[in-house]
Amino acid sequence: MIVAVILVVFPFAMIFAALSDVFTMTIGNRISAVLIGSFLLVAPFIGLTWADFGMHLAAFALVLTVTFALFATGTMGGGDAKLLASTSLWMGFGPALADYLLMATVAGGAFTLFLILFRKSTFAVYAGEVPILRRVIDEKDVPYGVALAIGGLFAFPDSPAMQWVIERLAA
Repeated sequence: MIVAVILVVFPFAMIFAALSDVFTMTIGNRISAVLIGSFLLVAPFIGLTWADFGMHLAAFALVLTVTFALFATGTMGGGDAKLLASTSLWMGFGPALADYLLMATVAGGAFTLFLILFRKSTFAVYAGEVPILRRVIDEKDVPYGVALAIGGLFAFPDSPAMQWVIERLAA
């Protein structure tokens, strides 16, 4: 059961956050709440020590503090800040968190560049006829949830929870 929760909830939440951000330019609080709640549910079963669990909480708190400061300055959306922090809870301090932040940054830069070029192209005129795509084309902002999802899915195999799943499935 725990294996199924880990394999389904985190990837689904990442994909849902990306799609939600593309189509509505928002990432709902429920997505972050599901990520936090599901981690708290599985953490006792994946072999984390109290110190490890504390480090996951510390990663969450640190990322939340930094991203809320970015939100307060208007640099980042609130949904993005909460998604970054709740994903960091799953990663903990370590290589998975570094991979997540690096990949989300690279994916965010590439996606932003793509959107800038696309919005200035003739394809944007035709894509604007599709109601679902119109919001992304007309907005000045970037749905950064896409980059956060790419980063999260990229780093997820290195997360302690997924490493625990891999050990169970390999046995």
